[in-house]
Amino acid sequence: MPALNVEFSDRELEDLRQIAKERGTSMKALVREAAAADIARHRALQEGAEAFRRFFTAHADEFAAAFPDDEPPTRGEGRAA
Repeated sequence: MPALNVEFSDRELEDLRQIAKERGTSMKALVREAAAADIARHRALQEGAEAFRRFFTAHADEFAAAFPDDEPPTRGEGRAA
């Protein structure tokens, strides 16, 4: 399995030791679980953003009607060039 060396400050390392001890796990397992949780959170945010983009695209006309002041100006509107 590939590995990664990660550097921590003395304070961070001591905090990791304490947390791992409190949870009854190893520091390696603690750091791996934290990284895995962050990966899962990142994926969920990406999926949520994509779902929102699809929803917004599918309902663009409804959003435009509900929030006309937020619509970008069309050609010929706004400031003169």
